[in-house]
Amino acid sequence: MPKLGVNIDHIATLRQARREFDPDPVLAARICEQAGCDSIVAHLREDRRHINDRDIRLLRKTVKTRFNLEMSLNNEIVQIAAAIKPDQATLVPERRQEITTEGGLDVRRHFQKIKKTARLLQDRGIEVSLFIDPVLDQITQAKKSGVPMIELHTGQYAQAGDKTALDRELKKLIKMTRYARDLGLIVNAGHGLKYHNTKAVARIEGVEELNIGHSIISRAVWVGLETAVKEMKAIVRP
Repeated sequence: MPKLGVNIDHIATLRQARREFDPDPVLAARICEQAGCDSIVAHLREDRRHINDRDIRLLRKTVKTRFNLEMSLNNEIVQIAAAIKPDQATLVPERRQEITTEGGLDVRRHFQKIKKTARLLQDRGIEVSLFIDPVLDQITQAKKSGVPMIELHTGQYAQAGDKTALDRELKKLIKMTRYARDLGLIVNAGHGLKYHNTKAVARIEGVEELNIGHSIISRAVWVGLETAVKEMKAIVRP
């Protein structure tokens, strides 16, 4: 059964709505770990719209499971990651005007930059993963870039409008997971997963971790963060 990584970005989103000090994403991370998650995920965006530099410094010091920093290829962000040394860096695409990450990193287009960045981070002892669409060519390029791990973007699956589309996207995830595993890559998955549609992805053979954020934080409004994490954990690892 896969592990569960909890993305705490939207705890910081709520804090930034008032530019104050609470709710504190560092405290949220502690609660998530106590509830049984396997890693903490946070995205340091270039515009610092939610998670900020102080957050990731404190998370690096306090996370007891595994700290997965999502980040763009921006040179400033790369240097921050190299200095802080999270357990894992997941390279993602980033556009200022987007509400949330809208697709996977284009590995072919940014191949040389990805390869250089991955090598720099790996030289600092940081595991590197690429957040990519479940597309054969992107997976092939990811393998060629020298990274050991990918995270398949599940957005199209999560947004499927009917059962036919849902089944099609699930089959794609299954097929691309198998292909990536055959290449020797570690496969994680995430983005847009909800309580009602996570189970099928969690049962894909070869997926090692699901990274989920918004739906857990949204659920926490009604039941509390600890319960929300435990409920999702029960879906991922029954």
